[in-house]
Amino acid sequence: MRILLADDQAHMRSSLQMLLKQEQEMTVVGQVSEAIDLVVQIGLTHPDLVLLDWELPGLPKIGSMTGLQNVYPNLLVIVLSGRPEVRREALAAGADAFVSKADPPEQLLAVLHRMNSRSTGLETHII
Repeated sequence: MRILLADDQAHMRSSLQMLLKQEQEMTVVGQVSEAIDLVVQIGLTHPDLVLLDWELPGLPKIGSMTGLQNVYPNLLVIVLSGRPEVRREALAAGADAFVSKADPPEQLLAVLHRMNSRSTGLETHII
């Protein structure tokens, strides 16, 4: 799975990069720190998934997911935020998943593995 990191905090991007480097089926293909660079990098790197900071500078909350999905219909988006209370807003805006930055790294990895299984058609359903 090809992943683009979109977060204005360099230490967060670095931590995500280190975490994902350990996952064989996941590759970080690029990083952006502002929304203005997001669409350009998506076009250049062709990621399967974007880890998107909900507070990314310049990111319009209303319509941002819809706009990305219209241009890149197969692109998966996991919203990250240090504010867990924005979960409902992010999912209502069209994010495929939400992970709080306060959650342990294993939580993010579990969501990423679920998204990877979904994108490759290997998803298993747990009841």
